[in-house]
Amino acid sequence: MVKAIVGANWGDEGKGKITDMLAEESDIVVRFQGGSNAGHTIINDYGKFALHLLPSGVFYNHTTSIIGNGVALNIPYLVNELKSLTDRNVPMPKILVSDRAQILMPYHVDFDTYEEARLAGKSFGSTKSGIAPFYSDKYAKIGFQVSELFEEKDKLMEKIENVVTLKNVMLEHLYHKPLLNAEDIYNTLMEYKEMIKPYVTDTSAYLHQALKEGKKVLLEGQLGSLKDPDHGIYPMVTSSSTLAPYGAIGAGIPASSIQDVVTVVKAYSSAVGAGAFVSEIFGEEADELRKRGGDGGEFGATTGRPRRMGWFDAVATRYGVRMQGTTEVALTVIDVLGYLDEIPMCVGYEIDGKVTKDFPTTAQLEKAKPVLKTFPGWKSDIRGITKYEDLPEACRNYIEAIEQEIEAPITMVSNGPGRHEIIHRVSSYSK
Repeated sequence: MVKAIVGANWGDEGKGKITDMLAEESDIVVRFQGGSNAGHTIINDYGKFALHLLPSGVFYNHTTSIIGNGVALNIPYLVNELKSLTDRNVPMPKILVSDRAQILMPYHVDFDTYEEARLAGKSFGSTKSGIAPFYSDKYAKIGFQVSELFEEKDKLMEKIENVVTLKNVMLEHLYHKPLLNAEDIYNTLMEYKEMIKPYVTDTSAYLHQALKEGKKVLLEGQLGSLKDPDHGIYPMVTSSSTLAPYGAIGAGIPASSIQDVVTVVKAYSSAVGAGAFVSEIFGEEADELRKRGGDGGEFGATTGRPRRMGWFDAVATRYGVRMQGTTEVALTVIDVLGYLDEIPMCVGYEIDGKVTKDFPTTAQLEKAKPVLKTFPGWKSDIRGITKYEDLPEACRNYIEAIEQEIEAPITMVSNGPGRHEIIHRVSSYSK
């Protein structure tokens, strides 16, 4: 059985905790897209961790963690991340890396940095992790697949020299930066080969066999629906598909094998980076929510940047849930809202004087104003509650209002950052 865990919004929904929790009952956890540009925060018996490339199942001895072919593979980053776990007494996880994964190169990070600087005030708010240049090269067919590390030198050098020619035109004439050297790149790739060799395998074949044997596979997505390059707030998006159907492509399994899509939804909104954010709040109101939010404040797990804050956006979330093909929803950080007398929710967008509940394209989105509905707060700390019926009535009403708005069953309610601080719930929702 294959289950996908993905985000409904801009990322930062709390997928790491949910993946960590569900990995306990899984055999294999697969990262299927993205790179080290976003992080999943996990709190468990070993401590607090921010994972970036590693799947969130690495803390269990019984799981195999796979870096799928759809991932932007920063090899030194992966090796260092593994070391950061074992340095803190986490047992060395079983890691497999797809031989079809492509390698994020140091010059991808350089080009990302140079381009953000060139764009200046009109930049995309990149984490400067090299993700956009990496995926650009992948689809321009000038990226390096892991399997190519094991080719003959002459064949690899021929490709490297072609890449260097293309890149140096931009370095010399657009960015006015030092040029690349083919031999240096070859040496770097050979260093990467030695680092990654112990983990490389045909992960698609491995997963095919695992599925034949009835193993439980968890697909872990990065970011959320609204950062998808096709269906998100383009161009303020990431460079790989954040949607569950891409999990099949990025892992190398049949699309029909994905039977369950758990979409993680936050009880309020937060985002890192530029782009339209209709329900955004500012000033002291935002500062207070940011300070109380997450598992130690709402700051990017990768960048440390303060996240932009907003009230729950039912329009964006319903769209995100729909695009993911959601079968069930995990609602996170509901406990954070216990300090509020009243809780606003964005239930519609006003665009050019008309109210809509449909999520529009970016040009329309940038003109949208939130239509807010206010719910009574519950004014209490709900951490430690394990049964849904024991939650305050106002809290349950808020959760059920979200469920009706997003048109999908909420089966899990997270009321704290810890691995098992979660309430399992039988939803009565039906379309």
